[in-house]
Amino acid sequence: MTRITRVLSSLVFASAVLLLGGCTAGAFDPKNAQEPADGLTLQENYQQVVEKVLPSVVEITTAEGLGSGIIYDDAGHVVTNAHVVGSATTFEVTPAVGGDTLEATLVASYPAEDIAVIQVRGDLPGSPATFADSTQLKVGQIVLAMGNPLGLTGSVSQGIVSAVGRTETERRTADSPGATLADMIQTTAAINPGNSGGALADLAGNVVGIPTLAATGAQDGAAAPGIGFAISASTATRIADQLIADGKVVDSDRAALGVTVRGVIDSQSRALGVGVVAVNAGGPAATAGIQPGDIITAIDGTPIPTVTELNVLLASKKPGDQVTVTITRADSNMDVPVTLGEL
Repeated sequence: MTRITRVLSSLVFASAVLLLGGCTAGAFDPKNAQEPADGLTLQENYQQVVEKVLPSVVEITTAEGLGSGIIYDDAGHVVTNAHVVGSATTFEVTPAVGGDTLEATLVASYPAEDIAVIQVRGDLPGSPATFADSTQLKVGQIVLAMGNPLGLTGSVSQGIVSAVGRTETERRTADSPGATLADMIQTTAAINPGNSGGALADLAGNVVGIPTLAATGAQDGAAAPGIGFAISASTATRIADQLIADGKVVDSDRAALGVTVRGVIDSQSRALGVGVVAVNAGGPAATAGIQPGDIITAIDGTPIPTVTELNVLLASKKPGDQVTVTITRADSNMDVPVTLGEL
């Protein structure tokens, strides 16, 4: 088994080794995304993509560390991961290809999807990237990851799309609530600390994803080579557009139960379910009669032993879906029909 951890942006500057952790979607051409452009060798195609995309990638520096970002539009908006910005509201932005460092301020952050937008003051350090319709992405397509891994500005790695539609849960840290992210792209392109918020591009030079997570061994915590995850471009643009227009997410398209929960274990530390700590007034759970003190043990017959399993299951649902929640109350089990709300 592997443990999924964020490619953290908190690079400790005092350390000798750095450790981590609008824009209209461009037209997506599956043929160009899978094969070298006409008349080009694969190597030449790689070089062409790097020349097109890398100038749109920036390094984002905060008081806590650094990460990457992508120039999103001509208004100076830069999209990145929420865990890259953390609690900071001001940033230094430097082009991945080199150049002057500019100041930027936070527009808004949405940790539930690990997406944030900042805005650069002054002239743009590069051109906006073209974002693809990542719903058309195919397993086996060649992709290039661009960013600033381990502080090595403007680095590029290559790989393929290993899988699409993954759901992964981030490790909970001071900068992240441990979000469960749906519709993730799994790739063999190397993703290292500092890559967070950068670009995962196809051979047409379109951004198909934002590198966010790396896999580590569950037992030793060592990096698992060839297993990385990126937030899909379709998710990133949907959230970024709302953050820019409204300063917040008004339509998450993510299902919610409307409860605050924590894990419940027995005397031998075995997971028994998810305890309901609080119920949002007027929310789905409250409407269905779920109460604080109830223990959620299953949804639609799927066991829910931990908070992570609850988040993963909800990530597979949509607002308005009807589910049956199995709860334990005062040593009695009951099934409660619930119409899910929106996160």
